[in-house]
Amino acid sequence: MKEHDFNTTKKVLVLGAGQLGIAVLEHLVPAVTQLNGIVSVIVSPASRDKQGKLLSDMHQKLADAGAAFISVDVAASTIESLKTHFANFDTVINCMGFVAGAGTQIKITRAVLEAGVSRYFPWQFGVNYDVVGKGSGQPVWDEQYDVRTLLREQNTTEWVIVSTGMFTSFLFEPAFDVVNLSEKTINALGGWDTQVTVTSPADIGRLTTDIYLHEPRIANEVVFVAGETTSYGRLAETVEHVTKQTFTKGILTLPALQDALRSNPDDQMLRYRTAFARGDGMWWPMSDTYNARNKIQTQNIESWLRALI
Repeated sequence: MKEHDFNTTKKVLVLGAGQLGIAVLEHLVPAVTQLNGIVSVIVSPASRDKQGKLLSDMHQKLADAGAAFISVDVAASTIESLKTHFANFDTVINCMGFVAGAGTQIKITRAVLEAGVSRYFPWQFGVNYDVVGKGSGQPVWDEQYDVRTLLREQNTTEWVIVSTGMFTSFLFEPAFDVVNLSEKTINALGGWDTQVTVTSPADIGRLTTDIYLHEPRIANEVVFVAGETTSYGRLAETVEHVTKQTFTKGILTLPALQDALRSNPDDQMLRYRTAFARGDGMWWPMSDTYNARNKIQTQNIESWLRALI
């Protein structure tokens, strides 16, 4: 093999194979394999049985398609031990969300930088943390802002941030209390005119793979994607139109949510509702998105909901 060929062999490491990780891997594994590259995935040791067999059928399917699964307890690992895992890869795509606990995203980012990885897609599949800044009422978001600062302060590792807004499914999460399909209730966060950008995990997986492979190569950039940008008022209209049912509607105002948060500072869903009620940084115009500029169709709320019901 010529040196040139060796250098262009893609060696990608994906962290996490939950809802988002699987969505990314379903597109990334065939695309990278076709280019004679290698995709490896870090999952928790609990993902295997005592014989070492992958417990999830989906994980096994990805392994059969060529993904190599590595068991690592990222939450319990030090920066030093993570560095040794990361050093063999030219790209790390972090799909390991907030489940691993506070401080994990900073730890992973430091390990990526210290390992000298060429390119990093951090876990930033969410809102525009540059606009949100710190003190949103959602402590994990403060950490996201710190991750961006860390990446911008160095110039050895290229980074790509994929901003997706909220996962479409999260709008319909009963515990989130925006759309509750079984109770037939819809609550606007902030007000009916407050806007929110959403993208389905399947589209995030497809678009992240596309952004990763894009030529000329995308580097040191925040890339916005979206399935739809809507207001809570338009969301209510969409839900009633698709379900052909009337919902009870209410508004969770920012002051009311902030008051509730003062009494229950550890309520995770309340933190999210309060942050999204601010509106700023939670949405962007469809015309500013990678998918719109590249004429890539994405799933809007209506089609996502029709598929669900």
